[in-house]
Amino acid sequence: MAATAVRYLRSVGAGTDSPGAYAATPRPRLRAVGQDERAGVDRREFRRVLGHFASGVTVVTAHDEDGPAGFACQSFASLSLDPPLVVFMVGRTSTTWPRIARAGVFCVNVLADDQEALCRGFAVSGADKFAGVGYGPAPVTGSPLLDGVAAWIDCTVQAVHTGGDHLIVVGRVEALDARDDAAPLLFHRGRFGRLDV
Repeated sequence: MAATAVRYLRSVGAGTDSPGAYAATPRPRLRAVGQDERAGVDRREFRRVLGHFASGVTVVTAHDEDGPAGFACQSFASLSLDPPLVVFMVGRTSTTWPRIARAGVFCVNVLADDQEALCRGFAVSGADKFAGVGYGPAPVTGSPLLDGVAAWIDCTVQAVHTGGDHLIVVGRVEALDARDDAAPLLFHRGRFGRLDV
């Protein structure tokens, strides 16, 4: 999947290397997680403990030749101020990620506290996730910018790295904005929540 993103970027003339700036590290080889890499930690215990880390909830969207695509994602964070970079993680079995990789661009929609139903709609697989969902084009990439979100970040794919059973997608921020009157939707210990201020 990372190779797909790189091929796309090269096909549109985007640089994937910085000649002369530094010696490039070897490209990671995408592969399945080996038995010797599996930790002796119970999966249920891993999820239970990590569930104590409260996170915001986003929907990552793009638009390809087949129309709009998107998925719910809580593994999102800012990465760098200069240059402006963000990062999200996506499961390597995702059927939506290849469409976003082909597009080479995406928009991170940070959900507001009244958008739990919207999040649940984008968390399912195989359904028409955009049925009845209002959105417009993000200003730079044209990716779907969902109505009513607390914030949005319009990005181009900068890099894709392997991270166990997930891919780590780095995006370069092209444009962004937020609503000062919106509170975020939170996820904690398997449940949605709201911020009490």
